[in-house]
Amino acid sequence: MSDQNQDYLLVAAIDFGTAYSGWAFSTRTDHSKDPLKVCANTWGAGNLMSLKTSTCVLFDQNKKFHSFGFEAEDAYSDLALDNKHGDYFFFRRFKMKLFDKLHLRRKFMLEDEMGRRMSAMDVFSDCIKYLKNHLTQKCLQQLPDTCDSDIRWVLTVPAIWNDTSKQFMREAAAKAGISDENLLIALEPEAASLCCRHLPMNAIGGGSCNFVPFAPGSKYLVFDAGGGTVDITVHEVQPSGSLKELYKANGGNWGGTYIDIAFRNLLADIVGNDVMDDFQATQMMDYIDLFREFEVKKRNFKNEMTEKITFKVPIALNEGFKQKKGMDIKDHIKTKPKYEKSINWIGDKLRMEAHVAKGLFADACESVAKHLKTLFTEGQVKDVPTILMVGGFSESPMLQDVIKRTMPDKKIIIPADPALAVLKGAVIFGHDPSVIQERRCRYTYGVRSSHRFNERIHPESKKFVDDDGDILCSDIFDRHVQKWAAC
Repeated sequence: MSDQNQDYLLVAAIDFGTAYSGWAFSTRTDHSKDPLKVCANTWGAGNLMSLKTSTCVLFDQNKKFHSFGFEAEDAYSDLALDNKHGDYFFFRRFKMKLFDKLHLRRKFMLEDEMGRRMSAMDVFSDCIKYLKNHLTQKCLQQLPDTCDSDIRWVLTVPAIWNDTSKQFMREAAAKAGISDENLLIALEPEAASLCCRHLPMNAIGGGSCNFVPFAPGSKYLVFDAGGGTVDITVHEVQPSGSLKELYKANGGNWGGTYIDIAFRNLLADIVGNDVMDDFQATQMMDYIDLFREFEVKKRNFKNEMTEKITFKVPIALNEGFKQKKGMDIKDHIKTKPKYEKSINWIGDKLRMEAHVAKGLFADACESVAKHLKTLFTEGQVKDVPTILMVGGFSESPMLQDVIKRTMPDKKIIIPADPALAVLKGAVIFGHDPSVIQERRCRYTYGVRSSHRFNERIHPESKKFVDDDGDILCSDIFDRHVQKWAAC
């Protein structure tokens, strides 16, 4: 923090999510009174109102930024209705493209929904720039004399991302106009942890009335289930109130969008992938509306439900299928034995048995359960008594049930509005980054160096004589930081 701007007036955080993104800020004065008091924006799409907007971005024919979020979805849908979308670039849920990209290049190209390519750096930086400018405009309404140097920015990233992807986001932020000396990178589960430690007891679900969740010495696992990834870290509260990481960040790509993919695959299995691709390409508004409705429906899926689930499906999908296959979908389903008794297609309604709907969660939930079982065999994690569930996917009763059944001996805590925990926590982190006292290193770091040549251990091929006449061995790895290893 020695190079960071210490004379800031407010902290502004951008939570750049796989499915949804948002921003929030608070002044130093407000933070000192109530760390959870933050200003955020309310975004709207039809009847849907949210403190986050869809992570979608639209560029015009010249690859110039057009719109972001729900506005981008609606604008692209309108263009598609008029058949004017062909030369536009529409990206959605593209953040996961950076996941585990160890050899990521600055010239890395992203493919949009229709396979058109643009520079990933341009796409990410323009999105960050939009959120930055949107926040700044709102901020100036409340604090009209604020200038760039008064703001400390925080950008969230998954803890399981490698250093290359994190550096990519830092450079994208710089290109968006956020100077490096005013920028902090917050790890998403850490930010969520910081938010939850400030919550009043009546905002915690699953805890007894005499349970103090974050007292000094307490240990807990942060389970951050977002749109793209499940991000896990383990913390211990130090006597000073700061946090020590007990186990390296881990997780996988089992977030909420995994369920959306399963739903699309189900539809594609019924009507054919060619029909789904054509539906997406030519009826984008209907395609977006279909998945918006599914997003609302899936949040209420429960393991104990037995009744059929009904989805409204755009007529255009059936019309496209009939044009290609010569029959209605409802008649086609009757010819598929695995669906004829479990799925009905009536007009613009898709009705499926509860077990089919719940099955959409199977792969993601099984991956989570398997990972947690393995994780809790590790020495540093085995005795951790509490799991803190945050992130938008943690709102799912299906996922909650899986965690409870997988870890019956653990206390499960789910805060109110778990989807906002990362965003609020990022603001809190910006006000006091030193609260994260210790992290576990995922890699060994060092530099290439030359040492005095030792014929017993050094290969002759690396032997050379320097300008002073000393005989040295080149290309020796000089270790600066040792990778953390579990005991």
